[in-house]
Amino acid sequence: MIVRNLYYAVAFFGLPLTLLLGWFWTPALWLLVIVLPYIAIGAYDLMTTNHNVLNNYPVLGHFRYMLEFVSPEIRQYFVETNESGRPFNRITRGLVYARAKGQQDTQAFGTQYDITQVGYHRTNHSLSPKEVEESEKRVTLGGPQCSKPYDASRLNVSAMSFGALSHTAIKALNGGAKDGGFAHNTGEGGISPHHLAEGGDIIWQIGTGYFGCRTPEGGFDKDKFAERARKDVVKAIEIKLSQGAKPAHGGVLPAVKVDEEIAEIRGVEPHKDVISPPAHSAFDTPTGLMEFVKHLRNMSEGKPVGFKLCIGKRSEFMSICKAMLDTGILPDFITVDGAEGGTGAAPVEYSNRLGMPLNEGLIFVDNCLRGIGVRDKVRIICSGKVATGYDVIEKLALGADMCNSARAMLFAVGCIQSLHCNTNRCPTGIATQDQERAKAVNVPQKRQRVRRFHDATLESFREILGAMGYEKAADLHPSDILRRSTDEKELTYADLYERLPEGGLLAEEIPAGFASDWERCSAQRF
Repeated sequence: MIVRNLYYAVAFFGLPLTLLLGWFWTPALWLLVIVLPYIAIGAYDLMTTNHNVLNNYPVLGHFRYMLEFVSPEIRQYFVETNESGRPFNRITRGLVYARAKGQQDTQAFGTQYDITQVGYHRTNHSLSPKEVEESEKRVTLGGPQCSKPYDASRLNVSAMSFGALSHTAIKALNGGAKDGGFAHNTGEGGISPHHLAEGGDIIWQIGTGYFGCRTPEGGFDKDKFAERARKDVVKAIEIKLSQGAKPAHGGVLPAVKVDEEIAEIRGVEPHKDVISPPAHSAFDTPTGLMEFVKHLRNMSEGKPVGFKLCIGKRSEFMSICKAMLDTGILPDFITVDGAEGGTGAAPVEYSNRLGMPLNEGLIFVDNCLRGIGVRDKVRIICSGKVATGYDVIEKLALGADMCNSARAMLFAVGCIQSLHCNTNRCPTGIATQDQERAKAVNVPQKRQRVRRFHDATLESFREILGAMGYEKAADLHPSDILRRSTDEKELTYADLYERLPEGGLLAEEIPAGFASDWERCSAQRF
């Protein structure tokens, strides 16, 4: 190898020649500042067995790892186009930043998207636009079995735990929720003092680890739950069954983020990975889930209780629907999480290959609830890459009543999509437990940006709804959303997916697209 031979030449001849030259001309000894480190690093590289590249290319091979280290930044700032960034492109990120800062959010010279590209989504405007009332930005959360319904915003902060996020980020999000009159989901990490510090409305998420209402053995503690659930600031309770970014896996909080404060709040050991089990121990059947919903609603003195899941096997969600019919117990809401949803840390294969995308999941859940005749009694919340007013329109047209947003809310706080959430080295101080880094989040300033982003996004939703010729969000329909297909034509979601009529799953003849799953499912098993 040329590079290896070059190293040998410098090591065996370069050092003696440098010393000899220094004997006659003293300034030449400054070359040792380069030669000695070169020899030492190269010797280490030749003796190491960890990196093949360094073994074959001593010293020079380090440049490969240096470039790899900064490659995400190089791609983001110099390579990606405005439309190509992932998970969120620069157009979307720029829009969120502008709205959060109260800056100009208009665009010059026309769209930068290829609107004839396969997969492009859009909606149709009307020649008779309408004025939409401000009340369309809100919706009541709570069904007929709930005695304390919640007047909710159509857009809220999605589930992100303290632990995954810093204490300052939690305060900024909750402060924004307080200022803007919307809700902040705690994530499965439980209610922390930082969730309570700013006074924003809270949706308390209960995961499989039961953090915040956990026995020493890791089970559900009803007394701890009742104590926290009855706080005035807690407006609803969400049971987490699964998450789009890592369905059937359970939560993961890396040990590097589990300091003493996190451990105390969650009831776990510090400085060890916190891995929530993939399934609940409080129930193991759809009927058990419904009974657990009723139990939590009673202990919270009638507050809305629902559950969150990413759709996987269709028959398993239908089993939950059958349990609703068998027990007569209804959740107040169901949160549908898409496979494109975000997370702080997840196995690569789970994020990339498991779970149903949000649009398909929304349509399916809406169809099932419609099919058993309870759609008007159960709200559907969606989460998964909701960042713009059009996103809200699209999700409501496909079956949602409300939207949750996680990563877009983080952009409002200052996230730059560096993709370091699982390292504890978040450069913006948001997804870290490093106290020094967390200081970068200016809570009074960032809570205003969260509120401004929320307000501007819902105002965009209201304007687009009126531009479509509608006065009510309830007027939206899957036929309003068009998707360019592979044959260079556009199809609406009503063309792409069958829509069940009310009671369609209870009829003698069930539509063929649902019959086999409905026949196979049971309220006594998932």
